[in-house]
Amino acid sequence: MVRYDFDGKTALVTGAARGQGRSHALRYAENGANVVATDVCETADPSTYDLSGREELDETVALAEERGATAIGLELDVTDESAVEAAVEAAVSTFGGIDVLANNAGVAPVGELVALESETWDLALDVNLKGMWLTAKHVGQHMIDRGDGGRIVNTSSTAGFVASPGLGHYTAAKHGVIGLTKTLAVELAPHDITVNAVCPTAVDTPMTGGIVESIDEDVAEIAEQSGSDNLLDEILQPEDVSAAFMWLSSDDAEFVTGIALPVAAGATAL
Repeated sequence: MVRYDFDGKTALVTGAARGQGRSHALRYAENGANVVATDVCETADPSTYDLSGREELDETVALAEERGATAIGLELDVTDESAVEAAVEAAVSTFGGIDVLANNAGVAPVGELVALESETWDLALDVNLKGMWLTAKHVGQHMIDRGDGGRIVNTSSTAGFVASPGLGHYTAAKHGVIGLTKTLAVELAPHDITVNAVCPTAVDTPMTGGIVESIDEDVAEIAEQSGSDNLLDEILQPEDVSAAFMWLSSDDAEFVTGIALPVAAGATAL
């Protein structure tokens, strides 16, 4: 496992209570960073599966501390701008600044587009796209004001490149994340802030499990026929995605910005 030098730096990770977000938080901790772990800690309505709770966020913080990090956990609804602003202020007050944003919070309620309730559409777009913009907005402005550059890494998906039957609202949001990433990269480049997106295929997380349990059999068959499986025929683990986050957050990726990096075992080649 590659060791990066994040000593003295602070990483803010959204959606950190479990899954990919927890994995990212722990990898930052292992590499010497202070960690600000955030999560909504309640099930959003009308999600089709249970989201994480406060106990899981506290466990992430404890695991980060076991790895030698100084860590705090904050309950955060990324769709609430005042809450995002307050979380950024709390992180800066505690650690003096934010060097890395792992913009990971997301939700994937299941539903076919022609039958989808507008509330489900709104939830997917609000969390996966608006929330990503709001967090990048306030962390990005902090980085500009501080004047020391920074790294922003957004979670998109292979659904940011191709169709994902039963998840069209999620797919629309994840396509949007790539456009958001590219534009932020251009706007923030003069401030030495890089902005990139990581685009995983299916990852072994509670969210993926919730999708599998919720999706209609007919939609599942369409998805299978669409050739969305990865070439290596193995589901990714959260740590596989974290490896990309660590690289893009590091000095090794100093001149990498505005990209959408598939961690997809070849899924986007099909």
